[in-house]
Amino acid sequence: MRYEELADEPCSITRSLVVLGDRWTLLVLKAAFSGVRRFNGFQSYLGISRSRLQDRLDRLVEHGILVKRPAAVGAYEEYRLTPKGHDVYPILMAFKDWGDDYMAPDGPPVHYRHRECSGEAHVQLTCDHCAAAITAREVAPEPGPGMLAGTV
Repeated sequence: MRYEELADEPCSITRSLVVLGDRWTLLVLKAAFSGVRRFNGFQSYLGISRSRLQDRLDRLVEHGILVKRPAAVGAYEEYRLTPKGHDVYPILMAFKDWGDDYMAPDGPPVHYRHRECSGEAHVQLTCDHCAAAITAREVAPEPGPGMLAGTV
């Protein structure tokens, strides 16, 4: 199956990976959450080629995750996160939590602090009915309304 065909799969994880599933896209988003807005800023921050960066920015704009608009000051354009883009933040934070646990032998390189109380931000999977914290072992996938008939 070709990569582009994965967008037609009846799976929200697979469809999301078609848009977000490469390292440069996630790093562009990490930079955007860090306040980077201009093309040259992304390029300097990431050390990415201009063509690859343009491809990733175009994809994020196409999918409504970033919006490109004139800057408030100056004669250049900037990329800003949309509400859909802000909803990617917990995904990045889940990567951060996993990386802190398994890829940071000397401890977390960065602490993400809650501005109100200075506690640390973490992602936690919870049940939308009882609010209990849950793990993969406590989740049972079942077909939803978006599942096409005859697919598994």
